[in-house]
Amino acid sequence: MTEAACDKQKAKAQDTENVMPDAAQADAKTACGCGKEAASSEEKKDTAVAELTEKLQQAEKKIAENYDMYVRAMAEVENTRKRAEADVLKAEKFGIDKFATNLLPVMDSLEKAMEHAQKEEGPMKDGLLAIYRQLIHAMEVSGMKSFEPVGEKFDPNRHQAVTVVPPAEGQESGTVATVFQKGWMIQERVLRPAMVAVAQG
Repeated sequence: MTEAACDKQKAKAQDTENVMPDAAQADAKTACGCGKEAASSEEKKDTAVAELTEKLQQAEKKIAENYDMYVRAMAEVENTRKRAEADVLKAEKFGIDKFATNLLPVMDSLEKAMEHAQKEEGPMKDGLLAIYRQLIHAMEVSGMKSFEPVGEKFDPNRHQAVTVVPPAEGQESGTVATVFQKGWMIQERVLRPAMVAVAQG
């Protein structure tokens, strides 16, 4: 090998030694940069997931609050409806009871007139009887009915004792001996208790 060729080879080797460290250093720098970028990307992903998770939790909380408000509103609507129905029924009951109670003295007077009319014959008696039947029918259709509790056990809810009498033969003590004024009921409710004498002794 000539001296010129030897010098050329040495120069090439030197160039190779000078270049390789730089390339390795560049690769290291590049690799280091990629690592930082990868780490930064992971942090961004974690942050995004955390934000989405928080938003999801807030949305779920809002949904729960809205559902609770809905349930409460529906319950209030149902309670209002029930109260309204109860008020209507109460008003109807009060109105009917009041009207029926005010009607009872009219029936009492008509029955007394009927008793006197029984002794007579003629159109007056027939007219009173027709009116009486019509009134009785109207009261029965409305759920009203009279009761005369002779012989029944005295019940303060249905009977009003105005006097006490000795029991008749075979009559039990504490039972109704005489009815002075019959009682009236409407739909199983007592409108007016019967005025009675109670056997006692």
